[in-house]
Amino acid sequence: MDDLDQALIAQLRRDGRASVLHLADRLGVSRATVRLRLARLLERQEILGFTAITRADAQDAPVRGLMLIGIEGRGADRIMARLTAMAQVTAVHSTNGRWDLIVDLAAGSLSELDDVLRRIRDLDGVMTSETNLILSTRRASTR
Repeated sequence: MDDLDQALIAQLRRDGRASVLHLADRLGVSRATVRLRLARLLERQEILGFTAITRADAQDAPVRGLMLIGIEGRGADRIMARLTAMAQVTAVHSTNGRWDLIVDLAAGSLSELDDVLRRIRDLDGVMTSETNLILSTRRASTR
């Protein structure tokens, strides 16, 4: 991917429904160039798809957060299984560095989020954690 492909993807992340004409104007290239680049990105699976986010998606769980978890010993698989069974956990990511796991959380209220944080901290093998509330999201991804 070159700079134009990266710029095209950035524009699509801002507005996945932007017309080819709008994208061409924003990027300073022809519509044919945008169509060709878009087709190639889809063919090479650099772009895997497009998604719609509804108002209900955001309203069902208006309180969202990221929890960083440090695990003691070799319990990562067991803890990941327990986490993915919790309704408020939308994703669990393994990572490197200071933290072992990053957990995406979604709750209907702050008290519900507080409860799930307490349950996660009480899991055997969870050594330390840090949680950050998500205040706003500028773009969403299907991954």
